[in-house]
Amino acid sequence: MAEAEEQETGSLEESTDESEEEESEEEPKLKYERLSNGVTEILQKDAASCMTVHDKFLALGTHYGKVYLLDVQGNITQKFDISPVKINQISLDESGEHMGVCSEDGKVQVFGLYSGEEFHETFDCPIKIIAVHPHFVRSSCKQFVTGGKKLLLFERSWMSRWKSSVLHEGEGNIRSVKWRGHLIAWANNMGVKIFDITSKQRITNVPRDDISLRPDMYPCSLCWKDNVTLIIGWGTSVKICSVKERHASEMRDLPSRYVEIVSQFETEFYTSGLAPLCDQLVVLSYVKEVSEKTEREYCARPRLDIIQPLSETCEEISSDALTVRGFQENECRDYHLEYSEGESLFYIVSPRDVVVAKERDQDDHIDWLLEKKKYEEALMAAEISQKNIKRHKILDIGLAYINHLVEKGEYDIAARKCQKILGKNAALWEYEVYKFKEIGQLKAISPYLPRGDPVLKPLIYEMILHEFLESDYEGFATLIREWPGDLYNNSVIVQAVRDHLKKDSQNRTLLKTLAELYTYDKNYGNALEIYLTLRHKDVFQLIHKHNLFSSIKDKIVLLMDFDSEKAVDMLLDNEDKISITKVVEELEDRPELQHVYLHKLFKRDHHKGQRYHEKQISLYAEFDRPNLLPFLRDSIHCPLEKALEICQQRNFVAETVYLLSRMGNSRSALKMIMEELHDVDKAIEFAKEQDDGELWEDLILYSIDKPPFITGLLNNIGTHVDPILLIHRIKEGMEIPNLRDSLVKILQDYNLQILLREGCKKILVADSLSLLKKMHRTQMKGILVDEENICESCLSPILPSDAAKPFSAVVFHCRHMFHKECLPMTSMCIFRTLLCSSVTPAVLTTGDQEVPCWT
Repeated sequence: MAEAEEQETGSLEESTDESEEEESEEEPKLKYERLSNGVTEILQKDAASCMTVHDKFLALGTHYGKVYLLDVQGNITQKFDISPVKINQISLDESGEHMGVCSEDGKVQVFGLYSGEEFHETFDCPIKIIAVHPHFVRSSCKQFVTGGKKLLLFERSWMSRWKSSVLHEGEGNIRSVKWRGHLIAWANNMGVKIFDITSKQRITNVPRDDISLRPDMYPCSLCWKDNVTLIIGWGTSVKICSVKERHASEMRDLPSRYVEIVSQFETEFYTSGLAPLCDQLVVLSYVKEVSEKTEREYCARPRLDIIQPLSETCEEISSDALTVRGFQENECRDYHLEYSEGESLFYIVSPRDVVVAKERDQDDHIDWLLEKKKYEEALMAAEISQKNIKRHKILDIGLAYINHLVEKGEYDIAARKCQKILGKNAALWEYEVYKFKEIGQLKAISPYLPRGDPVLKPLIYEMILHEFLESDYEGFATLIREWPGDLYNNSVIVQAVRDHLKKDSQNRTLLKTLAELYTYDKNYGNALEIYLTLRHKDVFQLIHKHNLFSSIKDKIVLLMDFDSEKAVDMLLDNEDKISITKVVEELEDRPELQHVYLHKLFKRDHHKGQRYHEKQISLYAEFDRPNLLPFLRDSIHCPLEKALEICQQRNFVAETVYLLSRMGNSRSALKMIMEELHDVDKAIEFAKEQDDGELWEDLILYSIDKPPFITGLLNNIGTHVDPILLIHRIKEGMEIPNLRDSLVKILQDYNLQILLREGCKKILVADSLSLLKKMHRTQMKGILVDEENICESCLSPILPSDAAKPFSAVVFHCRHMFHKECLPMTSMCIFRTLLCSSVTPAVLTTGDQEVPCWT
């Protein structure tokens, strides 16, 4: 059994409970490995009794009285023969330069690891504990405590002599001690005490809870979390104590500090060691279980638990059973838990084994995810912690994820993940494509193949296109549309499509795809022919994009038959490439299409197709009469005689009336309205448009024996012709419908005209008065005269050079100026008129109206 244990490795799997880990889906918080190398050699011949940890090295004491200094890998760096019997405890200061050792034979040594400084003392009883001052390296802190039956404090005096003083005695052996800052905590048979080294006062006593347990078999575990927080573990009880300052008003004869228990709870097993982990606790527990067969207690594997302390209870975060060598023979006192604060390393020490527990890093987290086949989470974790992972590569995790998805049959997801995982690695892409081909899933990966950066070998794309061509025409067409034509050998795919068309020559999907392939190959003629055969909407886009107008000159009718609107727009937009004459000639046998083209041409420009306006008369008359009259009105190139002939042949009254009026034959037009249309309103409207008295006379004569016509005239004639002319001609006794209403309307129209005239007169008078006032204000304004102004007669400056000399000048509102002596008073107006007539008409008019201003 012992030999088998010696051969075990220090791996995580051997250090934890494998069965529990397999069943649990919760990730462990710590990972484990055995401290090997020199430690393995030591423990083959000796047994570990104690150990202490420094950030730089480890110190291991054995049952044979040896102390070994080890590096963090377990290699021996130094060896000290301290005693022939068991080393009980080792203590290091914070600098790691001084070490204190005590043994079962009463020996105590404190010495410098790198200096000759040394203290030796041998007591007459076993010394169980020793603790050097954390700052022992300083000359003012040369202190250490030892514990056997009493707790002694050793201090070096100024004469370099050591003196001792008793801190405590009388309560049994001192079995545990921890020194942090200015506080020393120790445990004896009765409980835990804390001593303040600065005030030389004991500040608390925490009694032991379970006095039934032997203190030598179930020793107390002490641990300082920080300078004021002490963690006590004894039996199944754990207490967290906080050292606080006492208020000055409360001191009196009491110590300056006191201790408050902030958390207290029970554990399931016996505590063998404690260590802090952030705001949590790491607890090493000694476990006894009862055999189901023999019903006898036996020593089970120790457990390392991470717990979250609460005020009166705790919450278990994780729990691992450790397979340490010789655990079957170990007792609670044989286990120790030491830790390194700087790196969160925890050392589980037993007589035959030293196991190191450390927090799991991101690599360990990824290992666990991969083991649980949580590949997507592992990939995400690797991407987030890309700079921190050392043992894993994102690509390797991604490839494992793809393989996992393929094995599960989730081919679409696996193909989609290839985009992200394979990235721009063309070789990996090609490898994955062939792997998908082997399992018959090329279709699954096709939507995600790279099309630009990188570009794979043409064979890859051709292989996928052939796969679709054999089983899915629509999918094949989609890939041809989406993939650039330079990804594959176009001629190979064209030939494959033509071979399939031999079996199904009318397949529209294949024909359309073949047209697209011809387009990629710049074989636009064949592509255009297929599009026209299919009457496909992309035919116009193809023509525009590749400038195929020379190829469609003989296909204009086909294009018009397919979509006359788009075809006409395209032809008119590209007159420079296909002339109007050519289009009209091509459509000669299809007059209805010819009309559509010429009509849109006329709408765009009334003059471009003027040579075809005569032809358009017949086309409008035949295919589009509603637009004939607008055409006749807008066209100035239309032969009126020809148009009149066609309209008369077809009895188009409205068009004939318009043409007659346009040719100056208004009477015939009016007659046609009256005789053919019998529409008095239209006749009146026509007479209004022509504004010809003779037309009104003809209209009255024609209407005089038709009462309905007379009513219409009475309702509308008032504003154009004197209604008396019509009223006098009405025969007496003729019954006219709505005569009274018509006469009332005439009177109302007359009154309205009178009101309008009066209103206009008032406005005119008001405007005249306003303008007169404005003119008067303008003429009353002064005019600036300075040395730059000259006399219009003598051309000398209007102002004399001597300002004191009196002078006279005449200034007109037209800005002409004269010396008074240069302009005789009798001829002033004549000269003014002559001068003003030489200026612009606006100034002349103003000058004629204004009154001269004398200065």
